[in-house]
Amino acid sequence: MLVVGDVITDVVARHRGPLAAGTDTAAAIRTLPGGAGANVACWAARWGEAEVRMLGRVGAEAVEWHERELAACGVRPLLVVDAEAPTGTVICLVDTGAAAERTLVTDSGASLRFAPEDWSDALLDGVARLHLSGYLLFSEPSRALVRAALAAARARGVPVSLDPASAGFLVRLGVDRFLSLTDGIDVLLPSRDEASLLTGLPDAADAAAKLSRQFPLVVAKQGADGALVARSGSVLAHVPAVPATPRDTTGAGDAFTGAFLASLLTGADPEEAAREGCRAGAMAVERVGGRPPAMPS
Repeated sequence: MLVVGDVITDVVARHRGPLAAGTDTAAAIRTLPGGAGANVACWAARWGEAEVRMLGRVGAEAVEWHERELAACGVRPLLVVDAEAPTGTVICLVDTGAAAERTLVTDSGASLRFAPEDWSDALLDGVARLHLSGYLLFSEPSRALVRAALAAARARGVPVSLDPASAGFLVRLGVDRFLSLTDGIDVLLPSRDEASLLTGLPDAADAAAKLSRQFPLVVAKQGADGALVARSGSVLAHVPAVPATPRDTTGAGDAFTGAFLASLLTGADPEEAAREGCRAGAMAVERVGGRPPAMPS
């Protein structure tokens, strides 16, 4: 499995209650490896995918750290070093109240400078599935890389999945442009908000069903409400969430995606794979940060 996308440094600040404007808010702050693409790769490896490769673009100041952290999770890092831009950084503000919801402040840094020259068709050698982070769609150079990767995957018959990544960025990109750029994707894994935005439908099941008329398989992540599996205009399954006590919801959707894709590759059907995704999501929200525990050495 090859994942192409963002490798990011997360600064996670866990506070309780509203932020105090104009003064201090006490928080527990940690610097952790993150990025939607890299998180997916790590959870796929955690869920038993034998070889997961991660193509990302980072700054020189953090490349060795990110390579070590990916390798510790069982992922083979294929990192392009940007000579000019620093590694992307996300400040994750996590309210430690009951829902542990997070607000992200994002500087995508080097990851926005992904370009077609960072791609080689040889990256698909031995690859059974290509997964693309939706963050690749939010700059013109990385959109060109997506087009090159999709063309190469189609030529080789490699299935391609994509997670739309961010409802906020999707608004700026535009729905029609997103649907055009993702033509040829086999599996779409949107969140509830992303599915609603892409279809204009407030009901999650209606949105998933509509998207599955354009994408062969749609798995809509619903957080505490589990996941919907849709194909050919119909919802085939509603998979319940696994109960969890959330500490930090950062990366929960990435965990679902990684475990889901790894399960598909080991022969699970989409409903079974979604159940594994929900298990991973529950594990993720009980941890701080977006990654699983490091693999045993």
